[in-house]
Amino acid sequence: MNRALRLIARRALASIPVLLIVVVLTFLLLETAAGDAVDAYLLSIGGGDASVAQSLRAAYGLDQSMPARLWLYLSSLARLDLGWSVAFDRPVRDLIVERLPNTLLLMGSATALSFGLGSALGILAGARPGSFRDRALSTVSLVLYAIPSFWLGLVLSIVFAVQLRWLPTSGIETIASGRTGLARAVDIAVHLALPVGTLALIYMALFLRVMRAGMAEVWGMDFVLFARSKGLSRMRIVLRHVARNALLPLVTMLGLQAAAMLGGSVVIESIFAIPGFGRLAQEAVSGRDTALLTGIIVTSAVLVIAVNLLVDIVYALLDPRVGATERGA
Repeated sequence: MNRALRLIARRALASIPVLLIVVVLTFLLLETAAGDAVDAYLLSIGGGDASVAQSLRAAYGLDQSMPARLWLYLSSLARLDLGWSVAFDRPVRDLIVERLPNTLLLMGSATALSFGLGSALGILAGARPGSFRDRALSTVSLVLYAIPSFWLGLVLSIVFAVQLRWLPTSGIETIASGRTGLARAVDIAVHLALPVGTLALIYMALFLRVMRAGMAEVWGMDFVLFARSKGLSRMRIVLRHVARNALLPLVTMLGLQAAAMLGGSVVIESIFAIPGFGRLAQEAVSGRDTALLTGIIVTSAVLVIAVNLLVDIVYALLDPRVGATERGA
């Protein structure tokens, strides 16, 4: 427990400058983009004169110099104030708190499903490298990983929602259904079946290939040969020796894929009309809402750092040498 706490403290301290760099670079990059939220707002209402634009920029602090706005944003961010969304006329923090749970539910379900299925199928493929089962699973995983997420989502929607009519085509739940408790949870699960399945199939293929490759490498190590010489059953060798050691790179890959899956949610949420974090980012870009887009990027960076911190903890629990190496360094 003390080793895990020390690891958390070191990773948390190391993430502070990383987060600061992300905030500053994001702010500077968005400042170089042409136009701002006031231009997008005036365009949406059919235009306006220069005095209206000037008054709106003064009201939202967009008329100040870039260093002044950067310092104001950093000081506000230290108080957990992400600013004000011009496009939605609401605090950015409220918008993120409202949309983020939908994306976390989508990503969490897809990650758990893809990791579980990918690990299990990877074990089946890596139990006998070179067998027909191994080649068949490897081929299927390669095909799935090569399919674009938007195309797979559209195909699944056409088949299961339009033709078979088994599942709804869009949304996070039935509008104004009045369901509560278990009935609402079932309704949400039915609506998320297609988007979760789309993300899970693609990332399951990646986890399967990583697990299979790790097991194929472990089979040739000395401790596996020693276990076989002791007369242990193949099932015990696969589960307790080969699969356990091959699981370490899979856990690392899980942390690396957190950012990719968060970015992939933009496409999936747009296809299935899910009011989530990714769709909010799309709306922020179309509305040129710098404050909202910056808040989304900062929150995404925090989520990725948190996921990688959890991965480091799990990795340290699976491999005690991690903490020992860092103490020695």
